[in-house]
Amino acid sequence: MKIGLVSPYVYPLPGGVTQHVRYLYENLRLRGHDVRIVTSSHGLQRSSEGDVIRLGKGFSMPANGSMGTVTVSPRFISQVREMLDREHFDLLHFHEPFVPFLSLVVLRESRSVNIGTFHAYGGWSPSYEFGSRALRGYAARLHGRIAVSAAARHFIDRYFPGDYKVIPNGVDADLYGRAVPVARWQDGTKNILFVGRFEPRKGVLDMLKGYRQLRKDGVEARLLMVGGGPQEREARRYVATRRMGGVEFLGRVSDDEKLQLFRTADVYCSPATGRESFGIVLLEAMAAGAPIVASDIHGYKGVVRRGREALLVPPHDPKELAAAIKRLLADRELAARFSESGLVRAQEFSWPSVTAKVDDYYGFVIRRLAATGQLPPDFHAEVPASPRQGGTAG
Repeated sequence: MKIGLVSPYVYPLPGGVTQHVRYLYENLRLRGHDVRIVTSSHGLQRSSEGDVIRLGKGFSMPANGSMGTVTVSPRFISQVREMLDREHFDLLHFHEPFVPFLSLVVLRESRSVNIGTFHAYGGWSPSYEFGSRALRGYAARLHGRIAVSAAARHFIDRYFPGDYKVIPNGVDADLYGRAVPVARWQDGTKNILFVGRFEPRKGVLDMLKGYRQLRKDGVEARLLMVGGGPQEREARRYVATRRMGGVEFLGRVSDDEKLQLFRTADVYCSPATGRESFGIVLLEAMAAGAPIVASDIHGYKGVVRRGREALLVPPHDPKELAAAIKRLLADRELAARFSESGLVRAQEFSWPSVTAKVDDYYGFVIRRLAATGQLPPDFHAEVPASPRQGGTAG
């Protein structure tokens, strides 16, 4: 089939959704599909490059406790129509289909099979609460719906009830397994790793308060902080005013450096406060063999299992966070057991496995439309055989 992956977040800028789109693109191509990525530009990128098609300009704005993207263009409708007339996609796969305005315009103009994947999770959403009636017609144009976790499904179903297939995010498990630790941090001091945007929902200050408690308890360990964001200045000030040694602010790092840092970690820590739909960083930590301490939040429970790959602690509780880290650093047998279990668990989320489930779901939706004579006009591919007729099971 010819497939378009529509990302309202600017590809390939860093982010969970854009990373998801990248691996799905690569693995769908390996499965024989002709794939394009439809996204916006941010800065000086060309309008298109290879299999990446850019429409409009993306602008960052606060959303769900983090930063999102709104895409605008004075010629959106004509640009989208020209692109669809040229590409003739059999299937369009929208990632966060209701993020304005790229996804909404492409979905409205689409003459293809439309699949939506919902990545977000949060509490009450004013934009969905007050916009769900206006978006109802767009939701009706989706022929199939995927949620990356039970948490994400619960969140979106509150505003747009329907049938959602849960298919998780993936991880390149082999890539993480081949990484080597950073030599400079292999000096006998234990390493605690934090990777994430410096913002309240990632629990940055809780991480620092927990580490301070560890220092008070006499635990000799180093804290490696990877990332940046709106709370970076506050985090650095917290460390400086308390004259807290052992904290290394590493800033934003390359993908290769991140692989090495995960392999360097004696404990990976994710003290997120909520509104996490999944927890890709937990997959990355497991794939690298790092035992985990994480917040006991809804979005993480489908990734790590309590007492098997991770110790789970209440969010906003630095003392409990410190106690769990201290336990893993002291009990190396427990840490080794978590590491081994995490490596096995990560294989369940390998991208070939996840992509096979997505591809099977495409087939299910297409067969359902074909059976009722509702295939859209731009669909010209063969209808995939069902698994019972020789396809692959999901």
